[in-house]
Amino acid sequence: MNIKFLKANNGDSILISFHDSEEVKRNILIDGGMPQTYYNSGQNNNGDLYYTIEDIKTRGESIDLLVLTHIDEDHIGGILKWIEFDEEAHQIIKKVWFNSGKTIAKYFNEKENEDLNVYLDIFRSKETSIRQGKFFEDYIENHNIWDKEILKSGKTANYKGLIIRILSPNELSLSKLQREYKKTKDELYTNGSDNDWSNHILDFINQEEKSNFKFEKDNSVTNGSSIAFVLTFKEKSFLFLGDSHPEVILASLKELGYDKINPIKVELLKISHHGSCKNTSKELLEVIETENYVISTSSESHNHPDKRTLSRIINKNPNATIYFNYDEVRKSIFSNKDFQDFQNLYAKNTSEYTTEWE
Repeated sequence: MNIKFLKANNGDSILISFHDSEEVKRNILIDGGMPQTYYNSGQNNNGDLYYTIEDIKTRGESIDLLVLTHIDEDHIGGILKWIEFDEEAHQIIKKVWFNSGKTIAKYFNEKENEDLNVYLDIFRSKETSIRQGKFFEDYIENHNIWDKEILKSGKTANYKGLIIRILSPNELSLSKLQREYKKTKDELYTNGSDNDWSNHILDFINQEEKSNFKFEKDNSVTNGSSIAFVLTFKEKSFLFLGDSHPEVILASLKELGYDKINPIKVELLKISHHGSCKNTSKELLEVIETENYVISTSSESHNHPDKRTLSRIINKNPNATIYFNYDEVRKSIFSNKDFQDFQNLYAKNTSEYTTEWE
């Protein structure tokens, strides 16, 4: 199995490739990052997602499953840009997992929250030079690549030999998205605060060991609605957390029988919300056993990852290998003192993670 972490700017885009029981090459794409992950109009050049899709086409393969974790632009933007530019995009997508506003409203038997509609500015038709507009939900429904099933915690799917257990969202997360989400001006390109990279890992650890320390939670309803799951293939498991909330993941893992005494063992953990300290708690890390942690972000906005998050990882596992898909982030975030204090700490740049079975 090969897991490719695309350069998705401050977002996520992950391609999982494997051979099924009949040795057929399969591809699962999780999210598409920012729009420029496919095409950067400002610089007039193609991004990682464009070349990844073209490679799949060249090999005569498909995207067997497209998972859109939630509607934030840093996760869905690259997919929308692909569809807008490529009239034949739907032909290589076999199945889509996506919790749309329409399906969520139907699930709760409530009036649709129209702010959750995802708009497409698609290709010019043969009859006119005017670009046509429609909703993303209509696009995937009309092309028969979406079954409109609600993806929520407790669901398990067997897909091409993979076992996928959904951990997030739960019903409360979906309900809050339906009832509370309001479309606002895009703030993804603005920095919410200065980063915390000048602080040392040990200082964060000492601070959080004090009795008066309080974990600050992420309150974003879109992040709370993020699809997160455990993927198991040939007895090895991988954990992809999207932008999910830690308390939801923790509750789902406990439902599966995991706790700090009996942690879930995974080959790799994709840290939630690009390493935000509001999405990775000490309690969550205690129920996950792994040596490999992945941070996906260029740190272009919101100054993710938080170094405080990395301190929690290192405090839990001083032998951790922390992977970054942007080398400039890896080179900038740790100090010489950090490496002196934690001599087994290994920070690595990666675009791909490969696992082989004997």
